[in-house]
Amino acid sequence: MTVSVVLFTSDLRLHDHPPLRAAVDAADEVVPLFVRDPAVDRAGFAAPNRLAFLADCLADLDAGLRRRGGRLVVHAGDTVAEVCGVVRRSDADEVHMAADHSAFARAREERLRDALEADGRRLYVHDAVTTVVPPGDVTPQGSDHFAVFTPYFRRWSGEPLRSPLAAPRAVRVPSGLRSDEPPSRASVAGVSEGLAKGGETTARRRLGAWLSRHADAYGTGHDDLAGDTTSRLSPYLHFGALSATEAVHRARARGGPGAEAFVRQLCWRDFHRQMLAVRPAIATEDYRSRHDRWRRGAAAEADLRAWREGRTGYPVVDAALRQLAHEGWMHNRGRLLTASFLTKTLYLDWREGARHFLSLLVDGDLANNQLNWQWVAGTGADSRPNKVLNPVAQGRRYDPDGAYVRRWVPELAALPGASVHEPWKPKDREGVARDYPEPLVALAEGAARFRHGRGLE
Repeated sequence: MTVSVVLFTSDLRLHDHPPLRAAVDAADEVVPLFVRDPAVDRAGFAAPNRLAFLADCLADLDAGLRRRGGRLVVHAGDTVAEVCGVVRRSDADEVHMAADHSAFARAREERLRDALEADGRRLYVHDAVTTVVPPGDVTPQGSDHFAVFTPYFRRWSGEPLRSPLAAPRAVRVPSGLRSDEPPSRASVAGVSEGLAKGGETTARRRLGAWLSRHADAYGTGHDDLAGDTTSRLSPYLHFGALSATEAVHRARARGGPGAEAFVRQLCWRDFHRQMLAVRPAIATEDYRSRHDRWRRGAAAEADLRAWREGRTGYPVVDAALRQLAHEGWMHNRGRLLTASFLTKTLYLDWREGARHFLSLLVDGDLANNQLNWQWVAGTGADSRPNKVLNPVAQGRRYDPDGAYVRRWVPELAALPGASVHEPWKPKDREGVARDYPEPLVALAEGAARFRHGRGLE
């Protein structure tokens, strides 16, 4: 009997899974393996919300494999050591896994390949599993990556896509292999109360429901904070419970401006990955330094603490940050607003905001999170690095009747309509709960401080 191992990482699904398909086709038996590596925890990505969502994904993956006659084998420890141990015990000839392009993942892949080859085994790494277009497949003339999104999107859109793969009908797993119990959501402390359920089953149901009910409105409504016509699929894409390639195919088949806008958002994931793949340092360093003199000291720390707690005195900013704390997720428009407020109104280092987001976001993805923060801070790929988003104007535009703010900031629930966005006005203050704070800083003062700190005047 021939045996192959499939190492699951951030591709926790059965549908459209090239490594799994290759392993099933190549061998009589397959070991579906997931390794809980403490190195991931040490890197800072094992936040409670992601651990709970991961537990859901693993439970769903195991259930899907059992319906096909198999099971998920779970180990804890160093990935390379655990994979090699399973390979020896099962007498597997080869290991299949998805390509990942972070510095950590590439180092892991190199170590694993060396260890397997030293033992006479082979490692097969499959592209276009966690991305639609792999980093490096499209590059501009004279550079190793695109620094501007629009030309990248044009090239990306013209790339031929592989066809989605059906889930295997059967997965035969060798008998006698030990496995740890998969982690459970209940075992994770500190999980956000409103965290969504993880897993491929939920992901596929969500995609189908969103395409049929909300896709048509997405083009014009994706920034509507209260309407919430966004797909909320980012956590499932982050964990690979949903294939981005399949999502593109299905959205294009649906057609229309809304589906096209959705595909454009999926392209942003690949855009950020192709940047991080060739510039791994930009996870913590400015992509384009603006020589900022970020605020430091006690007053800056107090402002940062108020921002984290959703107590800045600017209602739409506070609403978005409280949504993050409750759900482990935030509307994309809210992410832009809160990031602009931190970096350009409070003039605090984007890394502080990125760190807070990664501590809570269930879709906390290194490439997307860090590079979106840099985009808003003006140290990334944005062609308008000094643009400042006015939270009052943005609130009135994207939450015109104040429903989003009233949902997340109950201290302002008595204020009618758009007046909720300016609770400091004397005529409205009587409807504000006493413990809702005054604004941390006047917008004009914050803008002047930002311009001075960045040397724009």
